[in-house]
Amino acid sequence: MSGEAAAPHGAIVVGAGRMGHVHAAAWAACGVPVRWVVSPRTRPDLPAAPDARWATSLGEALADPGADLVSICTPTPTHADLAVQALDAGKNVLLEKPIALTIADAERVAAAAARAPGVLMVAHVVRFFAGYSSLAERVAAGSVGLPRAVVGSRLSAAPDGAEWLADESRSGGMIVDFAIHDVDQANAYLGEPVAVSAVRAPGDGFGTPAAITVEYASGGVAQLLAVSDLPAGTPFRTTLEVVGDRGIDALADLPGDAFAAQARYFVECVDTGAEPARSPVTAAIDALRVCLAARESARTGERVVLAPRVR
Repeated sequence: MSGEAAAPHGAIVVGAGRMGHVHAAAWAACGVPVRWVVSPRTRPDLPAAPDARWATSLGEALADPGADLVSICTPTPTHADLAVQALDAGKNVLLEKPIALTIADAERVAAAAARAPGVLMVAHVVRFFAGYSSLAERVAAGSVGLPRAVVGSRLSAAPDGAEWLADESRSGGMIVDFAIHDVDQANAYLGEPVAVSAVRAPGDGFGTPAAITVEYASGGVAQLLAVSDLPAGTPFRTTLEVVGDRGIDALADLPGDAFAAQARYFVECVDTGAEPARSPVTAAIDALRVCLAARESARTGERVVLAPRVR
């Protein structure tokens, strides 16, 4: 598209909960108008999208030729069907993580993207936080030599106001919905995961502590701790260290709007027709594979060996 002005964009935000508000604000920060908000029950109030029209079903919004970008910000069980519907309609889809609740659904989404003209990116937004992207750049430049281990933690107060998260059949549980961020990071540094072991502290709440160990075909290993049931008001905290054969590098807190950065990158991919190399669909599927295996390991107490990739 060298020498050509990019076509103007318009967005559809599907889901008017917390992530719907976040995506609407990200589009506003990028200068992309939100033309539609899809919410099945009541007309939503998204301050960042004051001129958006309201639809109760995605099909109505997809009929708008001026809306080419679709943010899917709904509970995870709906991700696959909505993404496939939007991709089949020729739209570009920014799909909240996790990509789906099952590998079969994740692969169904990937297959729809492969046959569709639009771009699909799964919104693993941690990849766009300035501290994480800076660490990735330093490691790629050789700051630790050959990465051999990743150690990370993600600690949070209990989620507020999202009852569906507490239902593991709808959210996948804390490991699939929350720990997946650090699993995705570990995979990015260490390559193909081959086995997973996990333990959880006693309790049946959404966020009871989980410790996950991931083994990699490269010989690397990741050790990840996730806790999401701390008392209200507990400050969120995350850490990440990459250990290589020449040293250690660690996450630093750097300012920036990760959601706006993610949206801008997605638009760049749409404008150039490029696959989203910073957040590839294959990586989203791998992260889900590891998290599902970790959940099974925590349930059974057994180490879970992953089937080899078929790609």
